[in-house]
Amino acid sequence: MELDLENPLTVADHESLFGNESDHMPSPNSISYLKSKDFLVSVRRQIISLILQLCADNFDPYHSFLAINYLDRYLCAFRLPHGKPWILHLLAVSCISLAVKMRKPKFSISDFQLKEGFIFDSQTIQRAESLILDALKWRMRSITPFSFISFFISLFILKDPPRVSALKSRAVEIILKSQSEIRLLGFKPSVISASALLSACHELFPVQFRSFEEAISSCSFVNKENVFLCFNTMQEIEREEFESKSGDCETAVNVLDQHWSFSSESEKTTERYQAKEGQ
Repeated sequence: MELDLENPLTVADHESLFGNESDHMPSPNSISYLKSKDFLVSVRRQIISLILQLCADNFDPYHSFLAINYLDRYLCAFRLPHGKPWILHLLAVSCISLAVKMRKPKFSISDFQLKEGFIFDSQTIQRAESLILDALKWRMRSITPFSFISFFISLFILKDPPRVSALKSRAVEIILKSQSEIRLLGFKPSVISASALLSACHELFPVQFRSFEEAISSCSFVNKENVFLCFNTMQEIEREEFESKSGDCETAVNVLDQHWSFSSESEKTTERYQAKEGQ
């Protein structure tokens, strides 16, 4: 059965999705280890670049998202040797191969081989896939941020179908873009989903933002402080991208100060977090 990232477990309810989402992400200790090693951070960035390049022409963004999910879980479980660039290419190809098998019944290995560089035969890819599957404990039907979008939207008073569709589409864009950002790697899928929807609402429907924020804050399934911290991190990433494109940091900051007026609650959450980090 083709994997639907919005309904990965097919028969699960929302409570079971929240209860099992940690099984589909790296452990906190392994994430801390990955972030602390410049070599691994660089390796991750290189492999993600290859995955995005390989998927650009032949597959939809959900294939690359699932492949990067597999990659992160693998990198946090195994140690890679230095000085062997072919391994990075093989990991990229193998993660995509597994993702495509979950999402697209028919495909060819040639669909995700680079036109230049390393070319791998099917047997080599299958051996690498076996190593990745061991790291994932064969949990291939990943619970991702997409699995929680409909649930969080149902908490919102916005009922107009076109506006709901616009909110969901924008949140999906934010989620897809966020996966390569290592600062967001430690957040649970549900937290990233809630934060992306908050960001989308803040951008598209600022008048309704406060009510949506209150609805998510009252949700017993998520940690409110983690949601606000993730939301602020997303806003910070957007601000950095805006400033880098503008070429005029002072002007960019002034514009963004007007565009992003963070809620007092989220600001307090970030301040508390930073205080704890400084202790």
